[in-house]
Amino acid sequence: MNGVAAPIVAVEPAPAPADLRLRRSVSVVMVVYMTGEALEESVACVLADPEVGEFVIVDNGSTGAEQARLAQVAASDRRVRLISGHGNVGFARGANLGARAAQGEVLVFLNPDAFLQPGCIRELVREIEGRPVPCIVGGRVLNADRTEQRGARRGDITPVTALMSLSRLAQRVPAFRRYEVHWEGDAAPDQITPVPTISGACFCMRREDFDAVGGFDEKYFLHVEDVDLCWRVREQGGLVLFHPRAEVVHLGHTSQTSPLKVEFHKGVGLARYFQKRAQGVGQRALALLLTPVIIGTALARPLMWRLKGRA
Repeated sequence: MNGVAAPIVAVEPAPAPADLRLRRSVSVVMVVYMTGEALEESVACVLADPEVGEFVIVDNGSTGAEQARLAQVAASDRRVRLISGHGNVGFARGANLGARAAQGEVLVFLNPDAFLQPGCIRELVREIEGRPVPCIVGGRVLNADRTEQRGARRGDITPVTALMSLSRLAQRVPAFRRYEVHWEGDAAPDQITPVPTISGACFCMRREDFDAVGGFDEKYFLHVEDVDLCWRVREQGGLVLFHPRAEVVHLGHTSQTSPLKVEFHKGVGLARYFQKRAQGVGQRALALLLTPVIIGTALARPLMWRLKGRA
């Protein structure tokens, strides 16, 4: 694991079936937890998409007002299935709950603060059809100003690239730029392109592929479960694809959860991921030694944000 970005090669577009809606039914799975004001618009965008045959909302914990609104949506649209009452079981477990409940042949996982843009799901589903191997197709995740969001397409996440990224040294120190794992600063490709890692904010998988790789690893509570899923697809000889025309606007940072808590889970998730990937005694020992460093670096980020905010 040297941290150097993998080369990008072209992938032929998948053959598009004559009628996607007849060939494949689509279920959107959304895990909700204290999302805030963005939730209502996100839900509305899903229900406005003509390709959505089913919308499974997994409520890991919402405010009373949000719970009432979700119940109203479920009662007013037969496509909506609301799963609640299980408490905050984490994103990975919640997403697996939604996937098991969903009836669709294609699963689209969407963050509750992400707004589908017109044609996004159709583009995702068109490109996943006809692939002979396990496949993930991730959308182009945009900021509110429509610039590409950090994390939408990434290289291989290793201990080196993670530390360089979390500390922002890969951005600030020229000698470390080859370790930059985020590619949003590069020009977007003209066509669908293989990448090591896409964003979990919006992506799709065929149900049989999702089941074949075992779904999300539920030992991740929040963050890194998408990185792990991409890695396991690649390990099985599958494809992780970035779709530049399947667009979704993702606000991010809308959750009412403490940023310190969020970053802690991110650090713990990264540490688990590196331990899971480690091969041999040496790599396993290194992964264990780096665990407190990775978690500490992640926790330092919100603390620095607070200091800068006061400056």
